[in-house]
Amino acid sequence: MKPVLLLDVVGLTPALLAHMPNLRSVADEGWQAELGTVLPAVTCSAQSTFLTGTMPAEHGIVGNGWYFRELGEVFLWRQHNRLVHGDKVWDTARRDHPGYTAANVCWWYAMGASTDWTVTPRPIYHADGRKSPDCYTRPPQLHDDLTAELGPFPLFQYWGPTASIASSRWIAAAAGRVLREHRPDLLLCYVPHLDYDLQRHGPRSPQARTAAAEVDAALAGLLAQARDASATVVVLSEYGITPVHRQVHVNRELRREGLLEVHTQAGMEYLDPWASRAFAVADHQTAHVYVRDPSDVPRVRDLVAGLPGVDEVLDRTRQARYGLDHPRAGDLVAVAEPDSWFTYYYWLDQDRAPDFARGVEIHRKPGYDPAELFLDPDDRWVKAKAALNLAKKKTGLRYAMNVVPLDGRAVQGSHGRLPDDPADGPVLLCSAPRVPAAVERTGRLAATDVHDLVLQLHGIR
Repeated sequence: MKPVLLLDVVGLTPALLAHMPNLRSVADEGWQAELGTVLPAVTCSAQSTFLTGTMPAEHGIVGNGWYFRELGEVFLWRQHNRLVHGDKVWDTARRDHPGYTAANVCWWYAMGASTDWTVTPRPIYHADGRKSPDCYTRPPQLHDDLTAELGPFPLFQYWGPTASIASSRWIAAAAGRVLREHRPDLLLCYVPHLDYDLQRHGPRSPQARTAAAEVDAALAGLLAQARDASATVVVLSEYGITPVHRQVHVNRELRREGLLEVHTQAGMEYLDPWASRAFAVADHQTAHVYVRDPSDVPRVRDLVAGLPGVDEVLDRTRQARYGLDHPRAGDLVAVAEPDSWFTYYYWLDQDRAPDFARGVEIHRKPGYDPAELFLDPDDRWVKAKAALNLAKKKTGLRYAMNVVPLDGRAVQGSHGRLPDDPADGPVLLCSAPRVPAAVERTGRLAATDVHDLVLQLHGIR
């Protein structure tokens, strides 16, 4: 069976390929197509569609997070694969080929998956509250092999104000080692770097072009190894990032209207989801709005639809048109206009914001926060604070990295809505010479067809 490298270069678009000769060579060997995505066009939803061949209404991943009604809590960035309903591509392959092997290097929902080799970010959460960089691997010995060769997983370069190319280089090198040592039939590899500077500076900035060149260079070795292993290379992206300049504070509006409630501890306000009549889980350019009483839905829909920066609000019937009508989805789903994105902010007074709001706390915030990519520009001492906190960390003391701004005005790029222009949308490159009939006819491949494309490249029908 011919092996396949499925390489997810997040944020890759046709426009950025002009600065990426190594990736362009994949298409030069084979073909290139516009890649359809899903609503919301975010990592967890798109990846789950690629791997199952189904829409969010079936696999259940309606965003990077949602309101867990049975727990009364909002959770983003969960990691267990059982959240994804349906067979993954390797499950399908094993029905015909029981010895089929698969490896996952940093695609989401890796923990608990039935892949043979797994590498995924997983910090050490110490008993005293400290957090240290690390990763989870399966089998366990792979952890020591990788860290001995590459050093610890660079968690603080994977996300946050210090996110950089270092994490993508580590991931590419780890994938190369798995390919070299274990030769899986399918190797998944996720490379995040384009996401950072395109959100920070915008997709048409000089920094975006530099980031594209950095990613291309970081992947050169892995692509060469794939060719040496006679593997078919498939490069894809989940979404394209487009310029934005407007924040939409949907939760603040719901609070002003008496629909969202908070509770207070130590002078800090916390979202009270089970007491609120309505609240939103913001996720880039989409927001799931949960409404406790169905009789409030018309009022909430009109309220959210009237906010500047909101393009449309989907009820259950309209969600079905996008394959998003799953019970986990909000009673309403708001979609931002192309130049706008949703914040999770619910406090009306910054002095009442919870302490985690100023840190990189992806698991505690009830919504996505791209401000975590920045140091607070309004704090003249922010770099000194960061240095002091790092010194505390190195000496084993507890610390709070309270350097993130409480305002997202610095954000220059976002994603989540379906692309308005294919040039700003996701793309798929494949090194196999034969172009699928559907692609030859339309120049496009649907996100749901990636699952079958991988099987066809293996020769599995």
